[in-house]
Amino acid sequence: MRLTTPVLKPWPKDLEKINKMPDKLTPEQRSYCMSRVKGKDTGLEKKVRSELHKRGLRFRKHPPRLPGKPDIVFPNQKIAIFLDGDFWHGYRFPTWKNKLKPFWKNKIEETRKRDRKNFDRLKRDGWRVLRIWEHEIKKDFSGAIEKILLTLKK
Repeated sequence: MRLTTPVLKPWPKDLEKINKMPDKLTPEQRSYCMSRVKGKDTGLEKKVRSELHKRGLRFRKHPPRLPGKPDIVFPNQKIAIFLDGDFWHGYRFPTWKNKLKPFWKNKIEETRKRDRKNFDRLKRDGWRVLRIWEHEIKKDFSGAIEKILLTLKK
């Protein structure tokens, strides 16, 4: 099935009052844009997994039975690794949350609550949880890989 970009239509001024949308896109345009946001198998995830695989490490990805479906899991060592996007998971959220419209503020706050709940459940079940932020991977890729390797050695 071939996907095509929807035709952008002008935004009627009065529709903004009716829908209370957090931005200037129509509901159809927003739906299309949001459908393109990947939740798993992002470029960063693939890069990290590829490097771990090159080093001879074997792991599972996104196991559905674990809380939060961690991005990388070493089941024998009970290590769950989350590679989280800075915006979507709210890195240093208290410092910039007031710049957001209520819609996005609530959405990210709920994500952070869910993350905490999932981390707590994993830890209660005996898992070691490692979170690596998007900016850490971009800034120091080898450092992020080293962080994983050190966690595996403990």
